[in-house]
Amino acid sequence: MSALDDLVELLALEPIEVNVFRGVSPDENRQRVFGGQVAGQALMAAIRTIDSGIGVHSLHSYFLRPGDPTTPILYEVDRIRDGKSFATRRVVAIQHGRAIFNLQASFHRQEEGLEFQIDPPDVPGPESLPDFATRMEPVKDKLGEWYHRPRPIDSRWVHAHPIERGPNTPTTDRMQVWFRADGELPDDPAVHQCVVAYASDMTLLDTALLPHGLSWNDELMMASLDHAMWFHRPFRADQWLLFDHSTPSSGGARGLARGEIYTAHGELVISVMQEGLMRPHRQKVNPDA
Repeated sequence: MSALDDLVELLALEPIEVNVFRGVSPDENRQRVFGGQVAGQALMAAIRTIDSGIGVHSLHSYFLRPGDPTTPILYEVDRIRDGKSFATRRVVAIQHGRAIFNLQASFHRQEEGLEFQIDPPDVPGPESLPDFATRMEPVKDKLGEWYHRPRPIDSRWVHAHPIERGPNTPTTDRMQVWFRADGELPDDPAVHQCVVAYASDMTLLDTALLPHGLSWNDELMMASLDHAMWFHRPFRADQWLLFDHSTPSSGGARGLARGEIYTAHGELVISVMQEGLMRPHRQKVNPDA
C-alpha cells in the first residue's frame, strides 16, 4: 500500500462499542504519537456519531500527555447535543487508563448566509516548487530517519524550510506551504477533513520559531499544547491547498501560531490556531507537567 493508503486506514478507526473507537499508530520509530494523528482520529470518531448531512465547522482540542506509539488509543465520544441545526461532540483519547487528548467539535447543517473572506497571499504555484525530498536533500543528514519516512502528504515550501535557514537569515513571522494528499482520496468529506486535521499539525508550530531564527532541530523541547480549527467551505484534501502561517506572539516558553488554508482557486476553506511548548532543553522536566 502507499503511504496515503496507510493514512486513510489509520484514520478509519475500529468501532469497539457504542461511542467507543480504537485507533492504532503506524509502525515507525517515534518516541511519541504524532499530534496530527490523534487530532485526525479523534475528529473521525466524532464524525462517525453524527447523522449524514451535517458537517464539522469547528474543533477545539488539548494535548494532555505524550501518546505511546506502541499501544492502541481508545476514543470515547460523548454525544453532548443534537439539535436541528447544530450538534456537539466531546472526544477523549485514552491510553494506559489516562486521557492523553481531548477534543470538542461542533457540527452545523449547511445554510445560506453572508459571504466574505480575506484574500490569499500572492505566491508561486505548487508545481513550480520542489517536493520535500528534492528540497531537503542538501540537509538530509540533519534530518536523519525523518528524511526517509514515507510521506502521505506532499508538502512544498514557498520559501526556505526553517531547517534550511542559516544563522544569518533575516527573521520573519510568516511562511507559506502548499500541501495535498499524495494520491487520490475517496469522496467521503470526513476523510478529507481528517486528513487536513492530520496535516495541519505538521508545519504550524514551526512558524513560532521563525522570529527567533530557530527550527525544531535546535536545542528545544517542542510539543503541541492545543489546536483549533474552523471549517468555512468545502474542499478536497487531494487537491492543492495553500497553508499561510503566521505567529503573533511567543513568550513564557510557549509560542502561538495561526494559519489560513486556501484552495488553489483562492477560496479560504479553513482557519487554524495552535499554541505549543517551546522550552530550552536545559529546562526539560517531566512531560506530564
